[in-house]
Amino acid sequence: METKIDFLKKQIHIKEEVKDALASGRPVVALESTIITHGMPYPANVETALEVERIIREQGVIPATIAIINGVTKVGLTEKEIKDLAKEKYVVKASRRDLPVILAKKLSGATTVAGTMLVARMAGIKVFVTGGIGGVHRGATETMDISADLQELAKTNVAVVCAGAKSILDIGLTLEYLETQGVPVLGYQTKQFPAFYTRDSGFNVDYQVESAEEMANIMNIKWNMGLDGGIVIANPIPAEHALDENYINQKIRDALKESVENKIIGKEITPFLLSKLEEITEGKSLTANIELVKHNAKVGALIATEYAKLNKA
Repeated sequence: METKIDFLKKQIHIKEEVKDALASGRPVVALESTIITHGMPYPANVETALEVERIIREQGVIPATIAIINGVTKVGLTEKEIKDLAKEKYVVKASRRDLPVILAKKLSGATTVAGTMLVARMAGIKVFVTGGIGGVHRGATETMDISADLQELAKTNVAVVCAGAKSILDIGLTLEYLETQGVPVLGYQTKQFPAFYTRDSGFNVDYQVESAEEMANIMNIKWNMGLDGGIVIANPIPAEHALDENYINQKIRDALKESVENKIIGKEITPFLLSKLEEITEGKSLTANIELVKHNAKVGALIATEYAKLNKA
């Protein structure tokens, strides 16, 4: 009789260097793939994906970009697979609910924060780097539009390094939801919860953590106590790349107004808003997005290294 482990081994293809690193207790960082297919235009998407992997490797850590290609879940993509994924016309945004359907139909899927967390946990990867988490959308009291990322953070043991929540969201309600679900929101060398393009959302994190070593220790204690669920590690965009708060918030309001006029909802709204912001900010939002992801990669690699040291010891 086939066990769950046997089934997962058939469904998930782990790149050899990732498999070797995990087997020997060396640090690995998971990366999402919606940034390639839905988050940035071509060729910035490919350039950023490859640059982020390079930054992680520079610190002696193995990157594992996660995606589904023709019905095969891949943990660690080749450069060719990243380039091919970026050019493919029909790629499904893959969250928890989508994974079994995409696999059964042998489609290609780009993993969201939730989807990446889920596959990373199956593969045994504990640190995941992204741009910003999803959350409670503005107007959710009427639409009930709440990202599946928040539920995944409530139950999946992966630490997510991000520049806070995307500015297009209702950040106050997002933080309230995370508190209700028992998800620690920790600031990496900051008391303020960042808002993606800006360093301060106007809300505080639960705790400020000063070092990668301290962060790894918190992760270790949490999961060894049996306290299941993820951790949000909020890492602000570098000051020199942050956008003016008033400027970007006005642009977000303009983009949101257009999304309402065009009746754009559900999983289509975030790609639409990111694309519209790039257009109306004349590329400033895209530049900020790229820089914050690169910065998150550096911090994520540091944390993964310290966590690997703790568990190897």
